[in-house]
Amino acid sequence: MKNIRPLIGALSVSLLATLPLDAAEKAKSKAPVAPAPTAPAEPAAEKAPSLPAVVAVVEGAEIKGADLEKNFNGFLTSRQIPADALPAAERARGYAMILEEMIKEKLIEKRAAAVKVTDEEVTETFKKFTANLGSEEEVKKQIAASGQTLEAIRENIRTSLRQDHWLDAEVVKAGGVSDKDAETFYKENTDKFQKPPEVRASHILVRIPPESKPEVVVEKQKAAQAIADRVKKGEDFAKLAKELSEDPSAKENSGDLNFFAKEQMVPEFSEAAFKMKKDEISEPVRSQFGYHVIKVTDRHDAETVALETVKPKLLAFLKGQKVETLKKEIRDKAEVKINLPAPPPEPAPAVSAPVPAPAK
Repeated sequence: MKNIRPLIGALSVSLLATLPLDAAEKAKSKAPVAPAPTAPAEPAAEKAPSLPAVVAVVEGAEIKGADLEKNFNGFLTSRQIPADALPAAERARGYAMILEEMIKEKLIEKRAAAVKVTDEEVTETFKKFTANLGSEEEVKKQIAASGQTLEAIRENIRTSLRQDHWLDAEVVKAGGVSDKDAETFYKENTDKFQKPPEVRASHILVRIPPESKPEVVVEKQKAAQAIADRVKKGEDFAKLAKELSEDPSAKENSGDLNFFAKEQMVPEFSEAAFKMKKDEISEPVRSQFGYHVIKVTDRHDAETVALETVKPKLLAFLKGQKVETLKKEIRDKAEVKINLPAPPPEPAPAVSAPVPAPAK
């Protein structure tokens, strides 16, 4: 079931935008995906200290500690981060990040107070946000379960729209964003618009449990080979994937992994798939998950994404940059008192030792 929480989060603290150019496509969840390396964890906190009753005073207006805590917890929930497991230093940096956004929001809210927003506009925006959350009755249940009220959410929408309209007008006053701006950025950052070669493949997975004995591995390899032989003799790959693959998603996608770039899969899988021709069937390929029988179904060569394709997202990105610059300028000039200690600095990233290439 889809949840109302993303709507609530979208109407409170807004985080800095990043360049939205095909990132969503590249970040699609795929299987099998290589696990990303993780930085060493900081020591866990004992218990989170209580926040002051007033965490900041912004041009005379107070920001309550309870509101910061609520926004902070909503931020963690939206990213499925358990609050109890968060180290003290990370929690302090998180509070500081969220508070800065709340300060900027408070400053913009004050300047946008006179902007008019109609009830019709609020209703239309609410419908857009909740279009995929189920029936009207289901949306009401989710709102109630979240501890919010429909009236409060509508008022949050009105506030958000008021601020957006004011910021839009200020961006226009500052010269706006034009097609020429997008073209200039595109030409000066061509490397950001490169799509790597992609392969579309399906697979049938024969899992190998961790720490399996050699004889079990041999049996799994034989089972994968038998599947590969059946496909090569003409049996339908999709049908066999649904019946035999131990990848849970195979029941729904018949083993199809859609298009992926080389770095999106575990190395053994990618190395095999990118060497194969369209419609070719592999011998069993071993990875950390087990043995894969792979079928390549399509390929895309590397290409530069055309300006016209990315222009709408690029214009939105450039506008977002101007908005953030405007917010920073307002923040820098504003009278703000913060009642939180400065957070500890971010830890330096761990440097991995280079891995020597195997001798030939």
